[in-house]
Amino acid sequence: MQPASEAPTFVLGTSGFLGRAVVEALLARRAAHACGSVVAAGPRPFEAAGLVPRPVDGSVPGAVESALDLHRPGAVLCVAALARGGDCEADPARAERLNTELPAEVARWCERHGARLVHVSTDLVFGGEAPDRVLPAGGRRESDPVAPLGVYARTKAAGEAAVLAACPQALVARLPLLYGDSRGRGLGASDGLLAACRAGRDVTLFDDEWRTPLDVDLAARALVRLLDRAASGIVHLGGERRLSRAEFGFEVLAAAGLDAAGPGTGAVRAAPRAALGLAAERPADVCLASERARLLLGDGWNRSRVD
Repeated sequence: MQPASEAPTFVLGTSGFLGRAVVEALLARRAAHACGSVVAAGPRPFEAAGLVPRPVDGSVPGAVESALDLHRPGAVLCVAALARGGDCEADPARAERLNTELPAEVARWCERHGARLVHVSTDLVFGGEAPDRVLPAGGRRESDPVAPLGVYARTKAAGEAAVLAACPQALVARLPLLYGDSRGRGLGASDGLLAACRAGRDVTLFDDEWRTPLDVDLAARALVRLLDRAASGIVHLGGERRLSRAEFGFEVLAAAGLDAAGPGTGAVRAAPRAALGLAAERPADVCLASERARLLLGDGWNRSRVD
């Protein structure tokens, strides 16, 4: 096995919104890298100095392990997932493969070879509790029991458990709603909203759904820094503010200079989830308490504004 100082870092899921930001953050800190995309028919990993593209079909059992055997990384950052809720509901078997089985395979490989593993999960492992449950002040803590709602959340929660069972020294990083520059691809919470508005589509923003949004570049830098921390278990990487989806969305529009009811854009309105019949299908409050992240990364690691 290569010395840790020479071994590459392998990122799974580089073609997505977060994955590209992770690779950019990684290239700013480390010298040697390998990179993989887990959807053979999806976007190719982008090109950059120091990056070795390695397309991998994560739907095929053993394919990722073969890629890891080839590159022998000293660290693995698993960003890959089937993340769109509708896609997961339409194909639960694929969701289970990419969100549960694939991370477990990666974790087993890392445990066998002594590689550092940081696996990305989601705040949506919470939210399926009884409506009358009193939520913890300050947001969900790492020790709080999960209560996933829907196929995506259930397969991600199962993936967390599988990773930590296979590789106890791994770190599972739960991320919140991510926003920021998607390099013109209309991805993420802010660019997705702006793309919809500029395309003239009407948008409803829920005023009774609460998150702790985080800029994607801050999330990526935090994940890369966590590769070098001797931390295992679970860590929450929430943004510094608790916002409703409506508050967040109107801040995004204001920062972009768009009028929610102006000419040339779709109409944007705030409404409760019940107005669209979605109160039982979407979690109300999955805000994350991120004290452990502060201890690991220092004060201000998540400080930004919506822009």
